[in-house]
Amino acid sequence: MTAPPAPPAPPPAARVRTRAAGCTIAADGSYAARLARAAGAPDSWYPERWTLGSAEPYAVPLPGNQPEEPATEVLPMSDGRVLIHRVVGERHTFALLYPTGPATGEVPLGAVECGELSLLPPAPGGTRAYALAPGAGASDVWLVAGGSFGPEHLAEVPGRCSGGVWLDGTDRMLALDRELDGRTKTVAVDLERGGEVSPLLQITEDSDDRLLLADAGSGLLLIRSDAPGEHRLGWGVLGGTRPVRFPESLRLPGLTATPFAIQPGQVLTPEACGVALRLEGPGPGASWLGLWRPARRQVHQLAAPPGWLNGSGWWTPDGTLCLPYVTGATPCGVARVTGPAPPAAKPPPATDSPAADVPPPPPPPPADPPKPAAARPVPLQQAPLGGRTAGG
Repeated sequence: MTAPPAPPAPPPAARVRTRAAGCTIAADGSYAARLARAAGAPDSWYPERWTLGSAEPYAVPLPGNQPEEPATEVLPMSDGRVLIHRVVGERHTFALLYPTGPATGEVPLGAVECGELSLLPPAPGGTRAYALAPGAGASDVWLVAGGSFGPEHLAEVPGRCSGGVWLDGTDRMLALDRELDGRTKTVAVDLERGGEVSPLLQITEDSDDRLLLADAGSGLLLIRSDAPGEHRLGWGVLGGTRPVRFPESLRLPGLTATPFAIQPGQVLTPEACGVALRLEGPGPGASWLGLWRPARRQVHQLAAPPGWLNGSGWWTPDGTLCLPYVTGATPCGVARVTGPAPPAAKPPPATDSPAADVPPPPPPPPADPPKPAAARPVPLQQAPLGGRTAGG
């Protein structure tokens, strides 16, 4: 079957040059946080909190006693405070920032001594924050805010881990991309069972499979894998038995496509979820938007708003994509884009490159004593792709 031609790249006028760092948006869309440059001092950085739940978004600067380093990380909490992660050598310190009139209040949370460490994406609950410390032989998951005292070590996962995607609506099931024995596979880590690890993506035995995004409501997963013979974007459904698919519509030669937001609220229809993509061409710093739904076979390419904080945004349940931006005239703005509507009728069976159907494994025994359990992920695994036979 002849592949359809890739959608044309937008004209140069539609491309946006990066003018500001991205921002991190809370899981519930209430707040965002970023590092901003001080006016007239391009090398001077300070944390900034955006309030997104009001009629009009507004920003509150949270400068400290001295400028922050460009590599400093910030993350919004659901109560309006901002977690800050600073690094000095191999000492990683954490604190909560909040506005106190003209000044910035700061609550120290302690430190972790290690080599690499970075914050994980905002947790669904919004009251706790987590960090990942990758190592050559094992990686550590830390609770760095919201615990009973200082940073708490939660799990040690064999292998070098990266990424980090929350699989459920609680702070329990965390997906990590684990490099082990020369291959990268996504595993699920149960933070309420001592860091118990179970396989999540094992499309073929010799493929590198990474999870990029997940929506807890619909179960829609966005995946990058080389199982089809080259690195491709694919999609699957958590807990389902349908195959992982690699649509031709997401194969964009010469472009890099990175999904950054999934439309929530489509509980029974993951194929109807809108997916926002950051598209990048060969030129330095150029990026624009792609909008896609699994039920449709086309990526709609759109110009990003001027000053878009690249790769940042969120969907509303009704299908509006919200994009934060900063310009000289608008220091805190949110542009709203309406994506293509989902098809009214059920689409015909897909003909994209699939992975084989896998019956769900039996659930693990309940914890003792019994307690409410999060849904267990079902491995989307073992596929005959490109003429290869999957392992058992």
